[in-house]
Amino acid sequence: MRLSFGPRPKRIRPKLLLTFRRDGVESRFAPVFFGERTKHKMTKKVSPVKHGQLLRAFFMGSIGAGLLGGSALSALQAKPAADWPVLAQPVAKDAAMEARIAGIVAGMTLRQKIGQMTQADIRSVTPDQVREHYLGSILNGGGAWPGGKKQAAVADWVALADAHYKASMATDMQVKIPVIWGTDAVHGHNNVFKTTLFPHNIGLGAAHDPKLVGRIAHLTAKQVRATGITWAFAPTVAVVQNPRWGRTYESYSSDPRLVRQYAVEFVKAMQGNLTGPDTTIASVKHFLGDGGTYLGKDQGETRATRDQLIRTHAPGYFGALEGGVQTVMISYSSWTDTGAGKPHGKMHGNRELITDVLKGKLGFDGIVVSDWNAIEQVAGCTRTHCPQAINAGIDMIMVPDDWKQFIEETIADVEKGVIPMSRIDDAVTRILRVKMRTGLFDRSPIPAASAEADMASAAARMTAREAVSKSLVLLKNNARSPLPLQRNAKILLVGKGADKVTAQLGGWSLTWQGDETDDSDYPLADDMLSAIRKTLADGGRVDFSADAIGVDVKGYDAVIVVHAERPYAEMKGDVLYPATLRHSERYPEDYAALERVSGKGVPVVSVLFSGRPVYANDLINMSDVFIAAWLPGTEGQGITDLLFRDAHGRKARDFQGRLPFDWPGASCPESAIKPVLFRRGFGLRLTNKSKLARLPEDGVETCPALAD
Repeated sequence: MRLSFGPRPKRIRPKLLLTFRRDGVESRFAPVFFGERTKHKMTKKVSPVKHGQLLRAFFMGSIGAGLLGGSALSALQAKPAADWPVLAQPVAKDAAMEARIAGIVAGMTLRQKIGQMTQADIRSVTPDQVREHYLGSILNGGGAWPGGKKQAAVADWVALADAHYKASMATDMQVKIPVIWGTDAVHGHNNVFKTTLFPHNIGLGAAHDPKLVGRIAHLTAKQVRATGITWAFAPTVAVVQNPRWGRTYESYSSDPRLVRQYAVEFVKAMQGNLTGPDTTIASVKHFLGDGGTYLGKDQGETRATRDQLIRTHAPGYFGALEGGVQTVMISYSSWTDTGAGKPHGKMHGNRELITDVLKGKLGFDGIVVSDWNAIEQVAGCTRTHCPQAINAGIDMIMVPDDWKQFIEETIADVEKGVIPMSRIDDAVTRILRVKMRTGLFDRSPIPAASAEADMASAAARMTAREAVSKSLVLLKNNARSPLPLQRNAKILLVGKGADKVTAQLGGWSLTWQGDETDDSDYPLADDMLSAIRKTLADGGRVDFSADAIGVDVKGYDAVIVVHAERPYAEMKGDVLYPATLRHSERYPEDYAALERVSGKGVPVVSVLFSGRPVYANDLINMSDVFIAAWLPGTEGQGITDLLFRDAHGRKARDFQGRLPFDWPGASCPESAIKPVLFRRGFGLRLTNKSKLARLPEDGVETCPALAD
């Protein structure tokens, strides 16, 4: 395939033409490869596509400057990396503090040291056990709440945090060491009832606004601290290569440069000066390469050269370290160095990357923490016994349930010399360093007064609403587009996810997978139906039908159709090969509802809630407007802010979101999402009234077998 350019008129971007040769026949098409900056007379190889699947769609009309995004291969990736970079450490060691820590460590027993290295889930540990076993940390996993109550009040969280803290300060140790509580706060304080939930990371990546991410991180830190918790397992800086992965929505972008920028801003804003009452310890995750697993399989094998690790997967960690992050969480994935042909096994056992690179070359002096029972995946280990992981450099071990046995078996390993005491002392030193730096030795982490308002403060809700509006990506906006709609319009709203907040939230929302909740768990949130009702309260009308069966669209000014994935997190959210990425295949009810209202003479606006870019050519074809809304969170009015005019009849806001990932042009894309329909960086504005020709619909039901 040859790429060539036509003449370049004033104020119009060059017209890109594709030349395909098949069986000696030459065909020329305008591509749907939008968003990628290219050079004149560039030649590029693409994967073969079946006859009849060529991307014939094209845009006509005014194309604004905002449509073109960054290249797939950044300047950062232009040359092979010689080695890991030298990073400036913003938090310098304090000599007096280090001496104090050394004195404490010297006075501790082995059991006390191993206790400090142990992290247990609140469902399997009591405050008395924290005291008795000298536990250094507790956590709440997704779906763990005080008293097992999903709708536990902020006061319940504070009371439990206070009980654990007081227990840790009542041990028989010479120097009392405060316990530290960690929680997954990945789009707000998402485990807590009545919390404002921000767009998931994929939506924030579409916003291309690092300062906005910083503001969200600060508000999240305030939410977390309001419950007496001081440690958030965020941000995720995976640079996802395959949207099949169920954690794709936890990734900001496939652009490592943007991920690095976001990591800096997030960490700085969340941690602040480390000791403030509204600051929280951040944990950058998951080190290293979790976004690059083969076929997007969760906890799978990342096949990459060392250079690819440095250039593509590591920049987020560089940014977090530059921001002063105090903890790093290790990945479930494994790494095979494809350049050297060498498998390195699971990251939890990789001493080279954890100790030699992260702690050595990159100079990280904080806590390295494992993931949930992840040590059991290291060769020769169980969930309670893994000297390989500790010797590799992991300082704190997340053993949510079987923590007592872990303590006993680790003590035995040290006594046998399997784990050197120097490694234990280093781990405990790092744990105490973070606790001291963040002021936990000097004060209780419990808020002085109830701060329930922080969960859904006006600032949090306004910022979340802003983030939603900035994250929406307008992919199609043809001449029949009714946007922005008048507030006196008569609207038909269709789709199973249109009246459900849960469709907007995705995983990590009160529960791990986000699928064990209903709208009663989010009483302060706005779904699409409630958001439109509020918008049209002074003159408009909205009628709702989940399936559009028996509905006559005539008489309506527009139909808004909501397409939505079911909530998911990793594992359950993986689209396992050979399944396709076609949304309609997994959710045929969405296609059926759209088909019932499309082509009836009334403009159709499709809004897609998804945690990944999906193959949706059929849905796009039947829509006059198509919007990628990602997983926007609790503030549905951030969507209506763009769909409707303001109260004075003026265009309130325009679309400004740009794709954080390539959008697939086939139901069975390769790992690099080829062929591409819309390039990363693509996004229309309301002024871009474009004619998008009918897209090919490949009809593939099962992806072909791959040579492994």
